[in-house]
Amino acid sequence: MLFNCIEKMENTKSPAESQTIMNEIVLPNDTNTLHNLMGGKLLHWMDICAAISAQKYSGKTVVTVSVDSVSFKKSIRLGDVVTLEAKVTRAFNSSMEVHIIVHAADIPGGEVYKSNEAYYTFVAIDRSGSPLKVPQLIPETEEEIKKFDGALRRRQLRLILAGKMKPDEATELKALFFPEE
Repeated sequence: MLFNCIEKMENTKSPAESQTIMNEIVLPNDTNTLHNLMGGKLLHWMDICAAISAQKYSGKTVVTVSVDSVSFKKSIRLGDVVTLEAKVTRAFNSSMEVHIIVHAADIPGGEVYKSNEAYYTFVAIDRSGSPLKVPQLIPETEEEIKKFDGALRRRQLRLILAGKMKPDEATELKALFFPEE
């Protein structure tokens, strides 16, 4: 019995153990003709930051499986410093959902603003590309619990959109639209 408790504790992690913060400065080569950061460059940075978070969490090599809708709320300008912060929000068998938020700062001007956020999904793999089991995630804060609770709904939606799940199998989504009476 004691062995099972120790094994269970060893196979769990908190979101804090995956926290990754990355900073970049927007240089001329990163911008479009309007001197704003190119969207593709930002997506590249987001993928790297989120992948590091998933790798820290799992202790394994990870690959990107999906990226949820990314909306660009505010353009990031030439010379701004971009801060990307990622944390694992939930772990399933071999996959992990990572939430990433992007802020930018005009340091001389003193303005800090949120640019965007997204959810990335990664799978831990071995050298042959086979999926590997990842630790269970134990959320600790109210915000972590909220993101953890919503992760199953987001996962089911991703699977439906990818054609890997039938809508009538999405129990969490059905509960949102057809509450039991």
